[in-house]
Amino acid sequence: MKVPQKIIISRTDSIGDVVLTLPMAGIIRKLYPAAEIIFLGSEYTRDIVGNCKHIDRFEAIEDFIELPEQDKIKVLMSWEADCFIHAFPIQALARLASLAKIRLRIGASGRVYHYIYCNKIVPLSRRRSQLHESQLNLRLLKPLGAKNNYSIEEIGELFGFETMHIANPFTQSLKKDQFNLILHPKSKGSAREWGLNNFRQLIDILPRDRFNVYITGTSKEGELIKNEMPLFFKGVNDLTGKLSLKELISFIQHADGLVAASTGPLHIAAISGKIAIGLYPPIRPMHPGRWAPIGNKATVLVADNECSECRGTYSCRCLSAISPELVKIKLAQMIND
Repeated sequence: MKVPQKIIISRTDSIGDVVLTLPMAGIIRKLYPAAEIIFLGSEYTRDIVGNCKHIDRFEAIEDFIELPEQDKIKVLMSWEADCFIHAFPIQALARLASLAKIRLRIGASGRVYHYIYCNKIVPLSRRRSQLHESQLNLRLLKPLGAKNNYSIEEIGELFGFETMHIANPFTQSLKKDQFNLILHPKSKGSAREWGLNNFRQLIDILPRDRFNVYITGTSKEGELIKNEMPLFFKGVNDLTGKLSLKELISFIQHADGLVAASTGPLHIAAISGKIAIGLYPPIRPMHPGRWAPIGNKATVLVADNECSECRGTYSCRCLSAISPELVKIKLAQMIND
């Protein structure tokens, strides 16, 4: 096989998905140290990708996706890539990569259009797989010479995620004599949520002299929380809508721990080596077997059963039933380990 010189990893969805794609760059860097690795993603994930030492360049899909087709093709050709990996399948991008005559185009077998536009098909079914999302991503590197299976422990060493040092008043407010805990109660609809009542009860049972609590989220989420539960922010630090993504990454990395559902901030905390407790439903494919955070201080809480009763609803009784007391106990165990 001709050694690739410029490799595009295409993953244009949300923060958590992008985080779990970063190990692909770690493997490519090991296999082809001299190759330029280009990450094609959504603009709002730029700071996540930019903090990965294995990736040389970020390109935002928003910069060219609205152009006429011939101009899109010219943009792709101008990158002079000889390999395009469809980590997140989009038919339009598969077609464009083919029309741009990128030499090696890798896609999963689960999309019929990959058989038309890709010339390397990897047998891969995410929906039925028992593998973690990060392991599934790495399967796409088989045509580049990667091995077929990587353990979660191996993957934990591949993120290449660096520490950000950004001065802001919120980082300055972190206390040296307390455990600085971030609670991220909302998910922008990307995950089943534990519920504001549970988070508020957790706040109430945490010792005030030991925990300095912060609430993060978007400004819209902050307003939703205030409307649903006006006293939710009593006795805590409200950071909703006050941090850019870059500032949020830095803040998480300088705090001590985070509790959240299956969201981007949870995965950022995990790969940054922070105590990260994920709250998950026992529903496939949302369960932690597929989406658990990866890190030496990361763990999950999930009901000890497999359930599909809540599949067609937004709320999940099994997830809501995880008690705040159990989260407090798990947090204390991890602090003391």
